[in-house]
Amino acid sequence: MIRADGTSASAPPNGDRPGRSPRHAAGLIFTGEMYGVQQDQLADVLHVTERTASSVVAGWRSAGLADAGRLGPGPRWIWLTKAGLIASGLQYSPGAPGLSALAHLRAVTAVRLALDALPQYTAAGAYWRSERRLRAKIGGRLGLREHVPDAEVHWPDGAVGEDVPGVRLDAPRGDLAPVPWAGECWAIEAELTAKTVARTVAIMHELLSRTGDYGCPPADATVPGRPPRHTRAIYLCSPAARPTVSKARDALGNLAARIEIRPLPTGADLPTTSPTRSRPVRPAPPQRPAQPEQPAQPEQPAQPEQPAQVQSTRPDQPAQAASETAPP
Repeated sequence: MIRADGTSASAPPNGDRPGRSPRHAAGLIFTGEMYGVQQDQLADVLHVTERTASSVVAGWRSAGLADAGRLGPGPRWIWLTKAGLIASGLQYSPGAPGLSALAHLRAVTAVRLALDALPQYTAAGAYWRSERRLRAKIGGRLGLREHVPDAEVHWPDGAVGEDVPGVRLDAPRGDLAPVPWAGECWAIEAELTAKTVARTVAIMHELLSRTGDYGCPPADATVPGRPPRHTRAIYLCSPAARPTVSKARDALGNLAARIEIRPLPTGADLPTTSPTRSRPVRPAPPQRPAQPEQPAQPEQPAQPEQPAQVQSTRPDQPAQAASETAPP
């Protein structure tokens, strides 16, 4: 099941038979929270090779918990079925990721994996609240034109994990220093393509001025005098999007100090080509047989030379050739 903060509280029922480990159960939940993931990123989630991840996915599919397919370039995508979402305690509508969202989903997943790899993030007990979860809290109120970030990162009150000279990050919590951002909530935005500066300014202002949780009554979304929900907004940008984001931040005035701009992590780009796969070669269409060459006409045999005329003088004398002449 899933705690209210979006973290895993238990494995799926039946002892997580498809994965046979809590880590594989967490992989199911991760996949469901992110709409879907590509197989290479799922391997990073499970801390296994892609080949092992493929075997795990085969078990999920056999149990009816997930489906998989090659939706675009690069490794195949994996998403949860209705049974997989129920087993993971996720009340979302099942379905494959939309084709137009694939590049963005991969970038956001790369950001989450990069955070998960930070020792400070794990030691502090921080957690990721996905866009899918935020939208589920809003429910069917589609008429509201409110911007939903790609995710929220929550740092619990009293979160520790800051580097202390001579103390390792895996030391007992009492030996670790509190992180300066304990108790904060960050809005996460992964930017692949540039919006207009005006639109980006409006989104930044909405994120930084919001006071209520997503799904709260509209009157509580932005209340003057209340502390902001998002202490800061972290923009992780592609080179193409960064200039627009920087201009938008500069236009915010005093609020600009709460916007951080960083590059997207390695592995955020959607592969542009699919891995090479052996495919049956289509036979070439039959070609019209070439006309056989006409056999060469045989040369006429040379006429045999006519035998020399023979003259005979007497029957008892041998014949002489016509060309011979009698001696004088």
